[in-house]
Amino acid sequence: METQLFACKVKTKSGLLNILKAYQTAIDQNIVCSITDAGGAITYANDHFCRLSQYSREELLGQNHNIVNSGYHSEEFFRDLWQTISAGKVWRGEVKSRAKDGSTFWLDSTILPLLNPDGTVFRYFSLRHSIDSKKQFEERHQAYLNSLKKMLFMTNHEVRHSVANIQGITDMLQNFENTEEETAQLIASIRSAAISLDAFTKKLTAFLYESEQKEESIQIH
Repeated sequence: METQLFACKVKTKSGLLNILKAYQTAIDQNIVCSITDAGGAITYANDHFCRLSQYSREELLGQNHNIVNSGYHSEEFFRDLWQTISAGKVWRGEVKSRAKDGSTFWLDSTILPLLNPDGTVFRYFSLRHSIDSKKQFEERHQAYLNSLKKMLFMTNHEVRHSVANIQGITDMLQNFENTEEETAQLIASIRSAAISLDAFTKKLTAFLYESEQKEESIQIH
């Protein structure tokens, strides 16, 4: 009876270990995982982190994450990150990193502080997943918007220049004496159309300016 109970316990433990190994394999294939001490030195890096960064585990251990710093983010960005996690709070954000060969990759990162009973941090646990495809789409979309905006600026400039010429010509024609009524009405219609088109281009200019201001505000924050 005791032997059967012992065998049952061993079998259950073995099954649990197999589940944990399968879970770790799934994480290594899809999630970039690392653990650091309270000072930020890497104490654990999973296989996926090694593959993406192109550093061996031995090269990563003992280093901090500056080893994959791409230089893309500002000092303020990392200051906010450290202030958040050192206060025991979870931080989440998108980070652009650099591999050993100089290539870059984007990660959606979540950093969880692990706390002692007294509330002090003793480890940082990081989980990340690749968002390169998302970022590539965003870059292509932004490039398209930039080219469209450039075209609108050029069109707006050319149209306003032409409108100004038309208004100047109609002003001169309206000052001529003895102009036939039909011709005068035609000149007035042309002038009215030019004024409407000028008003539209002014609205377009204001829209483009406001769009630029909003983009700058988003980038700053």
